[in-house]
Amino acid sequence: MKKYFRFEELGTTYRREIIGGITTFLAMAYILFVNPSVLALLDFEELPEGVTRMDPDAVFVATALAGAIGTLVMGLVARYPIALAPGMGLNAFFAYTVILQWGIPWETALAGVLASGLIFMVLTLTGVREKVINAIPNNLKLAVGAGIGVYIAFIGLTNVGIIEADSETYLTLGNLEDPYTLLAIFGVVATVILLTLGYKGGVFYGMIITAVVGMLVGLIDPPSGVNDVVSGVPSLEPTFGAAFGNFGEIFTLQMLVVIMTFLFVDFFDTGGTLVAVATQGGMMKEGKLPRANRALFSDSTATVAGSILGTSTTTSFIESTTGVGAGARTGFASVVTAILFLLALFFSPLLGIVTAEVTAPALIIVGILMAANLRHVEWDQFEIAVPAFLTLISMPLTYSIATGIAIGFIFYPITMLVKGRAKEIHPVMYVLFVIFLLYFIFLPE
Repeated sequence: MKKYFRFEELGTTYRREIIGGITTFLAMAYILFVNPSVLALLDFEELPEGVTRMDPDAVFVATALAGAIGTLVMGLVARYPIALAPGMGLNAFFAYTVILQWGIPWETALAGVLASGLIFMVLTLTGVREKVINAIPNNLKLAVGAGIGVYIAFIGLTNVGIIEADSETYLTLGNLEDPYTLLAIFGVVATVILLTLGYKGGVFYGMIITAVVGMLVGLIDPPSGVNDVVSGVPSLEPTFGAAFGNFGEIFTLQMLVVIMTFLFVDFFDTGGTLVAVATQGGMMKEGKLPRANRALFSDSTATVAGSILGTSTTTSFIESTTGVGAGARTGFASVVTAILFLLALFFSPLLGIVTAEVTAPALIIVGILMAANLRHVEWDQFEIAVPAFLTLISMPLTYSIATGIAIGFIFYPITMLVKGRAKEIHPVMYVLFVIFLLYFIFLPE
């Protein structure tokens, strides 16, 4: 075991790897409860006609299994201390844009995730993946990541009434006397304090504290016994294999945009996370990541598996840096994290106490962390600032990640051409320009 994971070469021990794996799990455990809430649209009491919910218990199981499978493959094949799970942002796009706004059945949305995972896998195995991702300018990648962060935070703020609709100003501050809204605000403050103090699992701990306080003040029903905390693993039947039945529905312009969004955002998340974790752990060799294709293959495998199980795109989590910070250097830490995901399967009853007020702080804080990308955008270059800003601002204002990406990718070639920087535009960007232009022309019909 030590020889396979190269403990001696990397100067690590079982103790450090186990602590690192546990630390990573605690830092990202919030996804086990946030993802079912988002995908099942639990924050919406009533849904538009024709829109159906995913089963939250099945999504919980799919989330844990997708995380376990992806993380285990990453640990055993790529041998990196990187954990995977359904990604924040992509789950919001899946639920709030694809299902809620566009009215696409969740089964078809899962088929789109499956298609994006298969494409990702092919691009990785053929080596084309690097060329495609390199064709997209870094400034747009940064703007997309930050825009998704703002979008997620906006969803968290509106879900609990901190921000609400207004007939005169469109949006306004919500009713801060509402006890449920106050509970959510308390959760945000508690989580901010924990993260500021350096607690690596601050988001997860913040959810626990908010839930406990909610039970103490009578806003959340507490568990009445052991069976309300630990139970058998719920059935996966409501979501398992649903993607196959609707695979034939993905061949439309609208679903092409959906698939490309899944694909591109997964590209950004994976690439950025791999570099961040490898850099922090001193794993980069001459500016390059060893076994990069294995890591990318692990990511695409996780997405395919997750879509079949019944969850949105599975991707590498930046929270893996917390485990590296705690000493993890090998894939053995990922094996530990994967085992913890499997153990979490027996705690599905806790979904009952994870209300919107408990998950909203996690959405808001994760949004803040994702928005940190903005500091790297070249704002002093107007031809760059325009598409970057429009990408960023369009996501929350149109309630759509896809629309934000489309607007930014349309304006980028325009501003760069006018500025005389045509040589810097990759041919792929012109193809995307046409696709997204057609998206705006034909989608309204």
